[in-house]
Amino acid sequence: MGETPEKIQWHPAFYAATELELQEDIEHLEFTREYNLSKEPIRIDLLIIKEPNRGMKIKNEIGHIMRQYNVIEYKSPEDNLTIDDFYKTIGYACLYKGYGKHVDQIPIEELTVSIFRESYPKKLFLTLAQQGHKIEEKYAGIYYICNLPFPVQIVVMKQLRREGHKSLKVLSAKAKKEDVKGFLKETEELCSPREKQNVDAVLQASVRANYELYEEIRRESTMCEALRELMKDEIEKDVNAAKKIAIKEGREQGIAEGRAEGEANIIRIMNKNGLSPELIATSTGKSIEDVNLILEGRELELV
Repeated sequence: MGETPEKIQWHPAFYAATELELQEDIEHLEFTREYNLSKEPIRIDLLIIKEPNRGMKIKNEIGHIMRQYNVIEYKSPEDNLTIDDFYKTIGYACLYKGYGKHVDQIPIEELTVSIFRESYPKKLFLTLAQQGHKIEEKYAGIYYICNLPFPVQIVVMKQLRREGHKSLKVLSAKAKKEDVKGFLKETEELCSPREKQNVDAVLQASVRANYELYEEIRRESTMCEALRELMKDEIEKDVNAAKKIAIKEGREQGIAEGRAEGEANIIRIMNKNGLSPELIATSTGKSIEDVNLILEGRELELV
Protein backbone atom coordinates (compact mmCIF):
# COMPACT_ATOMS: atom_id res chain seq x y z
CA MET A 1 0.00 0.00 0.00
CA GLY A 2 1.43 3.38 -0.99
CA GLU A 3 1.88 6.31 1.36
CA THR A 4 -1.03 8.67 1.89
CA PRO A 5 -0.27 11.91 0.02
CA GLU A 6 0.22 14.97 2.22
CA LYS A 7 -2.84 17.23 2.36
CA ILE A 8 -2.47 20.34 0.21
CA GLN A 9 -2.42 23.51 2.34
CA TRP A 10 -4.99 25.54 0.43
CA HIS A 11 -5.74 28.17 3.09
CA PRO A 12 -2.24 29.75 3.33
CA ALA A 13 -2.23 29.93 -0.47
CA PHE A 14 -5.64 31.62 -0.43
CA TYR A 15 -4.48 34.21 2.09
CA ALA A 16 -1.52 34.99 -0.16
CA ALA A 17 -3.71 35.12 -3.27
CA THR A 18 -6.07 37.57 -1.55
CA GLU A 19 -3.17 39.89 -0.75
CA LEU A 20 -2.03 39.70 -4.37
CA GLU A 21 -5.57 40.45 -5.57
CA LEU A 22 -5.74 43.59 -3.40
CA GLN A 23 -2.11 44.56 -4.00
CA GLU A 24 -2.96 47.99 -5.41
CA ASP A 25 -4.44 49.10 -2.07
CA ILE A 26 -2.40 46.94 0.28
CA GLU A 27 -0.86 49.86 2.15
CA HIS A 28 -4.36 50.78 3.35
CA LEU A 29 -5.34 47.28 4.49
CA GLU A 30 -4.51 45.18 7.54
CA PHE A 31 -4.70 41.39 7.08
CA THR A 32 -5.17 39.06 10.08
CA ARG A 33 -5.18 35.34 9.40
CA GLU A 34 -7.30 32.95 11.49
CA TYR A 35 -8.61 35.75 13.66
CA ASN A 36 -9.73 34.45 17.07
CA LEU A 37 -13.25 35.61 17.86
CA SER A 38 -12.94 34.52 21.49
CA LYS A 39 -10.92 32.30 23.78
CA GLU A 40 -12.84 29.38 22.33
CA PRO A 41 -11.62 27.93 18.98
CA ILE A 42 -13.91 30.06 16.79
CA ARG A 43 -11.86 31.61 14.02
CA ILE A 44 -12.44 33.77 11.00
CA ASP A 45 -10.39 32.55 8.04
CA LEU A 46 -9.25 36.05 7.15
CA LEU A 47 -10.09 39.46 8.58
CA ILE A 48 -9.35 42.52 6.46
CA ILE A 49 -9.53 45.90 8.19
CA LYS A 50 -9.45 48.91 5.91
CA GLU A 51 -8.23 52.29 7.02
CA PRO A 52 -11.19 54.36 8.25
CA ASN A 53 -11.25 56.53 5.14
CA ARG A 54 -14.77 56.58 3.72
CA GLY A 55 -13.58 58.06 0.45
CA MET A 56 -11.11 55.22 -0.22
CA LYS A 57 -12.49 52.45 -2.46
CA ILE A 58 -10.57 49.23 -3.10
CA LYS A 59 -9.69 49.03 -6.78
CA ASN A 60 -10.05 45.27 -7.32
CA GLU A 61 -13.72 44.40 -7.93
CA ILE A 62 -13.79 41.76 -5.18
CA GLY A 63 -13.08 44.63 -2.80
CA HIS A 64 -15.80 46.99 -4.05
CA ILE A 65 -18.23 45.65 -1.46
CA MET A 66 -15.75 45.98 1.40
CA ARG A 67 -16.02 48.57 4.13
CA GLN A 68 -13.85 49.02 7.22
CA TYR A 69 -14.29 45.54 8.76
CA ASN A 70 -14.42 42.60 6.36
CA VAL A 71 -14.91 38.96 7.36
CA ILE A 72 -13.58 36.47 4.79
CA GLU A 73 -14.42 32.76 4.58
CA TYR A 74 -12.58 30.49 2.14
CA LYS A 75 -13.72 27.03 1.06
CA SER A 76 -10.97 24.89 -0.45
CA PRO A 77 -11.73 22.83 -3.60
CA GLU A 78 -12.74 19.75 -1.62
CA ASP A 79 -14.99 21.66 0.82
CA ASN A 80 -18.77 22.04 0.54
CA LEU A 81 -20.66 25.31 0.89
CA THR A 82 -24.05 24.54 2.42
CA ILE A 83 -26.74 26.81 3.79
CA ASP A 84 -25.40 26.03 7.28
CA ASP A 85 -21.89 27.04 6.24
CA PHE A 86 -23.33 30.28 4.89
CA TYR A 87 -25.13 31.19 8.10
CA LYS A 88 -22.18 30.08 10.21
CA THR A 89 -20.07 32.69 8.41
CA ILE A 90 -22.78 35.30 8.94
CA GLY A 91 -22.68 34.27 12.60
CA TYR A 92 -18.91 34.78 12.72
CA ALA A 93 -19.39 38.33 11.50
CA CYS A 94 -22.07 38.96 14.13
CA LEU A 95 -19.83 37.54 16.86
CA TYR A 96 -16.95 39.69 15.64
CA LYS A 97 -19.17 42.77 16.05
CA GLY A 98 -20.39 41.57 19.44
CA TYR A 99 -16.87 41.02 20.78
CA GLY A 100 -15.83 44.65 20.30
CA LYS A 101 -13.91 46.28 23.15
CA HIS A 102 -16.69 48.78 23.72
CA VAL A 103 -20.32 49.18 22.63
CA ASP A 104 -20.70 49.55 18.86
CA GLN A 105 -16.95 49.68 18.29
CA ILE A 106 -17.68 47.84 15.03
CA PRO A 107 -20.66 49.59 13.44
CA ILE A 108 -22.95 47.28 11.48
CA GLU A 109 -22.75 49.66 8.50
CA GLU A 110 -18.97 49.11 8.40
CA LEU A 111 -19.14 45.30 8.35
CA THR A 112 -19.13 42.98 5.31
CA VAL A 113 -18.81 39.25 4.59
CA SER A 114 -17.13 37.60 1.60
CA ILE A 115 -17.23 33.85 0.97
CA PHE A 116 -14.86 32.36 -1.62
CA ARG A 117 -15.36 29.01 -3.34
CA GLU A 118 -14.01 27.53 -6.57
CA SER A 119 -17.25 26.24 -8.07
CA TYR A 120 -20.78 27.60 -8.35
CA PRO A 121 -22.88 26.72 -5.24
CA LYS A 122 -26.11 25.95 -7.10
CA LYS A 123 -27.95 24.32 -4.20
CA LEU A 124 -27.02 27.12 -1.79
CA PHE A 125 -28.22 29.82 -4.19
CA LEU A 126 -31.49 27.95 -4.73
CA THR A 127 -32.07 27.77 -0.97
CA LEU A 128 -31.22 31.44 -0.46
CA ALA A 129 -33.63 32.40 -3.24
CA GLN A 130 -36.39 30.31 -1.63
CA GLN A 131 -35.74 32.18 1.63
CA GLY A 132 -36.39 35.48 -0.14
CA HIS A 133 -32.83 36.66 -0.69
CA LYS A 134 -32.12 38.37 -3.98
CA ILE A 135 -28.89 37.17 -5.63
CA GLU A 136 -27.24 39.64 -7.99
CA GLU A 137 -24.20 38.81 -10.11
CA LYS A 138 -22.50 42.18 -9.70
CA TYR A 139 -19.41 41.17 -11.68
CA ALA A 140 -18.42 37.92 -13.39
CA GLY A 141 -18.26 35.31 -10.63
CA ILE A 142 -19.07 37.83 -7.87
CA TYR A 143 -22.57 37.47 -6.41
CA TYR A 144 -24.12 39.93 -3.96
CA ILE A 145 -26.64 38.43 -1.52
CA CYS A 146 -29.29 41.00 -0.61
CA ASN A 147 -31.69 41.38 2.34
CA LEU A 148 -29.10 40.71 5.05
CA PRO A 149 -27.98 42.97 7.93
CA PHE A 150 -24.77 43.86 6.11
CA PRO A 151 -23.33 43.44 2.59
CA VAL A 152 -22.48 39.84 1.70
CA GLN A 153 -20.87 38.47 -1.46
CA ILE A 154 -20.04 34.98 -2.66
CA VAL A 155 -17.05 34.80 -5.00
CA VAL A 156 -17.03 31.85 -7.42
CA MET A 157 -13.35 31.77 -8.37
CA LYS A 158 -13.83 29.57 -11.44
CA GLN A 159 -16.09 32.22 -12.97
CA LEU A 160 -13.90 35.25 -12.24
CA ARG A 161 -12.50 37.23 -15.13
CA ARG A 162 -8.92 36.29 -15.94
CA GLU A 163 -7.86 39.94 -15.86
CA GLY A 164 -7.26 41.06 -12.31
CA HIS A 165 -7.83 37.69 -10.62
CA LYS A 166 -4.93 35.48 -11.75
CA SER A 167 -3.78 34.60 -8.24
CA LEU A 168 -7.24 33.24 -7.35
CA LYS A 169 -7.76 31.52 -10.70
CA VAL A 170 -4.73 29.23 -10.18
CA LEU A 171 -6.03 28.08 -6.76
CA SER A 172 -7.74 25.10 -8.32
CA ALA A 173 -7.19 21.38 -8.52
CA LYS A 174 -7.95 21.77 -12.24
CA ALA A 175 -6.12 24.98 -13.09
CA LYS A 176 -6.14 26.09 -16.73
CA LYS A 177 -2.94 26.50 -18.65
CA GLU A 178 -3.66 30.06 -19.74
CA ASP A 179 -4.38 31.08 -16.12
CA VAL A 180 -1.13 29.59 -14.85
CA LYS A 181 0.94 31.16 -17.61
CA GLY A 182 -0.76 34.50 -17.00
CA PHE A 183 -0.05 34.28 -13.28
CA LEU A 184 3.61 33.39 -13.85
CA LYS A 185 4.02 36.28 -16.25
CA GLU A 186 2.37 38.68 -13.83
CA THR A 187 4.66 37.62 -10.98
CA GLU A 188 7.74 38.69 -12.92
CA GLU A 189 6.93 42.28 -11.97
CA LEU A 190 6.55 41.53 -8.24
CA CYS A 191 9.78 42.13 -6.35
CA SER A 192 9.12 43.03 -2.71
CA PRO A 193 9.73 40.34 -0.03
CA ARG A 194 6.03 40.30 0.84
CA GLU A 195 5.01 39.87 -2.81
CA LYS A 196 7.54 37.08 -3.36
CA GLN A 197 6.39 35.29 -0.21
CA ASN A 198 2.77 35.46 -1.37
CA VAL A 199 3.66 34.19 -4.85
CA ASP A 200 5.55 31.28 -3.32
CA ALA A 201 2.58 30.37 -1.09
CA VAL A 202 0.18 30.37 -4.04
CA LEU A 203 2.54 28.28 -6.15
CA GLN A 204 3.14 25.77 -3.34
CA ALA A 205 -0.54 24.78 -3.43
CA SER A 206 -1.15 25.24 -7.15
CA VAL A 207 1.90 23.22 -8.23
CA ARG A 208 1.06 20.34 -5.90
CA ALA A 209 -2.52 20.21 -7.18
CA ASN A 210 -1.58 20.57 -10.86
CA TYR A 211 1.90 19.08 -11.07
CA GLU A 212 1.62 17.66 -14.58
CA LEU A 213 0.41 21.01 -15.93
CA TYR A 214 3.33 22.87 -14.37
CA GLU A 215 5.72 20.24 -15.72
CA GLU A 216 4.34 20.85 -19.21
CA ILE A 217 4.65 24.61 -18.81
CA ARG A 218 8.20 24.54 -17.53
CA ARG A 219 9.30 22.37 -20.43
CA GLU A 220 7.95 24.70 -23.08
CA SER A 221 8.62 28.17 -21.69
CA THR A 222 10.67 30.30 -19.38
CA MET A 223 9.72 30.36 -15.71
CA CYS A 224 9.54 32.90 -12.96
CA GLU A 225 12.13 32.64 -10.18
CA ALA A 226 9.62 31.29 -7.64
CA LEU A 227 8.53 28.39 -9.88
CA ARG A 228 12.12 27.61 -10.83
CA GLU A 229 13.00 27.33 -7.14
CA LEU A 230 10.01 25.07 -6.40
CA MET A 231 10.83 22.72 -9.28
CA LYS A 232 14.62 22.90 -9.13
CA ASP A 233 15.07 19.17 -8.41
CA GLU A 234 12.99 18.17 -11.45
CA ILE A 235 14.75 20.76 -13.59
CA GLU A 236 18.20 19.52 -12.58
CA LYS A 237 17.17 15.93 -13.27
CA ASP A 238 15.93 16.81 -16.78
CA VAL A 239 18.96 18.95 -17.56
CA ASN A 240 21.39 16.19 -16.55
CA ALA A 241 19.47 13.59 -18.55
CA ALA A 242 19.36 15.81 -21.64
CA LYS A 243 23.06 16.65 -21.37
CA LYS A 244 23.96 12.95 -21.22
CA ILE A 245 21.86 12.22 -24.29
CA ALA A 246 23.30 15.21 -26.13
CA ILE A 247 26.91 14.32 -25.36
CA LYS A 248 26.33 10.69 -26.29
CA GLU A 249 24.62 11.59 -29.59
CA GLY A 250 27.27 14.18 -30.28
CA ARG A 251 30.04 11.62 -29.89
CA GLU A 252 28.21 9.11 -32.02
CA GLN A 253 27.95 11.71 -34.76
CA GLY A 254 31.68 12.22 -34.59
CA ILE A 255 31.53 15.88 -33.59
CA ALA A 256 35.09 16.00 -32.34
CA GLU A 257 36.69 17.96 -35.15
CA GLY A 258 35.67 21.34 -33.80
CA ARG A 259 34.91 22.35 -30.21
CA ALA A 260 32.63 25.22 -31.20
CA GLU A 261 30.60 23.08 -33.60
CA GLY A 262 30.48 20.28 -31.01
CA GLU A 263 29.03 22.59 -28.37
CA ALA A 264 26.54 23.98 -30.84
CA ASN A 265 25.31 20.51 -31.73
CA ILE A 266 25.00 19.55 -28.08
CA ILE A 267 22.82 22.62 -27.54
CA ARG A 268 20.64 21.62 -30.52
CA ILE A 269 20.30 18.06 -29.23
CA MET A 270 19.38 19.28 -25.72
CA ASN A 271 16.64 21.41 -27.25
CA LYS A 272 15.41 18.48 -29.33
CA ASN A 273 15.09 16.49 -26.10
CA GLY A 274 12.72 18.97 -24.54
CA LEU A 275 14.84 21.57 -22.78
CA SER A 276 13.90 25.22 -23.20
CA PRO A 277 16.53 27.77 -24.32
CA GLU A 278 16.48 29.20 -20.81
CA LEU A 279 17.41 25.88 -19.20
CA ILE A 280 20.03 25.20 -21.86
CA ALA A 281 21.61 28.57 -21.19
CA THR A 282 21.67 27.90 -17.43
CA SER A 283 23.16 24.44 -17.95
CA THR A 284 25.85 25.36 -20.49
CA GLY A 285 26.82 28.76 -19.12
CA LYS A 286 25.92 30.46 -22.41
CA SER A 287 23.72 33.52 -22.68
CA ILE A 288 20.12 33.07 -23.75
CA GLU A 289 20.91 35.22 -26.79
CA ASP A 290 23.73 32.88 -27.87
CA VAL A 291 21.57 29.80 -27.37
CA ASN A 292 18.77 31.31 -29.46
CA LEU A 293 21.24 32.19 -32.23
CA ILE A 294 22.39 28.57 -32.39
CA LEU A 295 18.84 27.20 -32.36
CA GLU A 296 17.92 29.61 -35.16
CA GLY A 297 20.72 28.14 -37.25
CA ARG A 298 22.82 31.30 -37.27
CA GLU A 299 26.58 31.22 -37.03
CA LEU A 300 28.18 31.92 -33.66
CA GLU A 301 31.78 31.57 -32.57
CA LEU A 302 31.62 29.85 -29.21
CA VAL A 303 34.51 30.36 -26.81
